[in-house]
Amino acid sequence: MMRSLLRRAVLATALAVVGVAPVWSAQDQPTSEEARAPDDSARLTDAPEPAAPSEDSLMRAYLATLRDRAVGMGISGDLFDRTLPTVTFNARVVRLDRGQPGASTSSSATPPFAPYLASHVDRVRINMGRSRYGSLRPLLLGIERETGVPEQIMLAIYGHETGYGTFTGNFDLLSALGTLAYEGRRRELFAGEFLNTLLLMQRGVARDRLKGSWAGATGYPQFLPSVYLRLARDGDGDGKADIWRSEPDALASIGNYLRDAGWKKDVPWGVAVRVPEGIDRAAIRSPMNSPRCPRVFARQSRWLTIAEWRDHGLTMLSGRVPAENELATLIEPDGPGRTGYLLTTNYRSILDYNCSNFYALSVGLLGDAIVE
Repeated sequence: MMRSLLRRAVLATALAVVGVAPVWSAQDQPTSEEARAPDDSARLTDAPEPAAPSEDSLMRAYLATLRDRAVGMGISGDLFDRTLPTVTFNARVVRLDRGQPGASTSSSATPPFAPYLASHVDRVRINMGRSRYGSLRPLLLGIERETGVPEQIMLAIYGHETGYGTFTGNFDLLSALGTLAYEGRRRELFAGEFLNTLLLMQRGVARDRLKGSWAGATGYPQFLPSVYLRLARDGDGDGKADIWRSEPDALASIGNYLRDAGWKKDVPWGVAVRVPEGIDRAAIRSPMNSPRCPRVFARQSRWLTIAEWRDHGLTMLSGRVPAENELATLIEPDGPGRTGYLLTTNYRSILDYNCSNFYALSVGLLGDAIVE
């Protein structure tokens, strides 16, 4: 009843802007490790489902309440008014959002990393990465010199996010973000991204280019609109940052993102290790609790230098070993007795891109495999 009354109140206040007759309806950072699978093409593809006219009207009524905020951001009232009637409710977006591991309060044990690794650092993705590496290397080297981010890390993110540009999603961004804002689970986040998408249009980006994932990520790097506005870069020298059609722009933007996230030049992301059976795990447990992605960071140990980890009996297995005085944290993604990884602060920069240990580990390992 309360939700029904709230919907009626919102619709009544916005009726003049939307221009529809009232149709009432009484229907009703991530806490999970793997909050999204950005390289899953099925989840990036829109299969629109017909929505009841009442949902379209109610959603537009809610979005109409954002008009003053939009104008305050520099979006013209005319653009807002012309665009709003074209935004439609997408029930599939709501189902995908509610199906996310972090969407409910139920908890389950974290699955092992090995199956995820096998499907995300597979022979096809490695070979595609090596092929693209050969053709893109002059560009990648230039971005690495500018940002300090290794060329293989930028390429691995490109491969994970969109299969090296083979799929970028075809959800209409305004409709997807408008639906998520109206649905309300993370209203402020998605309302802001909806308005930032309008700001992109105000700045000249065509509406038909603004397509992407159901969660509003767009272009080759799968940036949210706010991230594009803050960190997208021109990599081909044409004066524009076109992450939808220009690979140089997309890769320069990925490098700039990781630099902004704190990437340290000449420091590897991490190294695979063998952890001795008798290690005292209580002694290396992290004393800190992270307010962001707490379950992701809870799986990582306290910080010790590489030399101190050697003193604890860890053996380096593969990958570039960080300097002996470099700080690193330990993760054992498949549990004791299996391969572990010592992770530097640069691993945290990858987590900033997508706060999932499985994602960040697979980006680092795919990058290593591409250049080995």
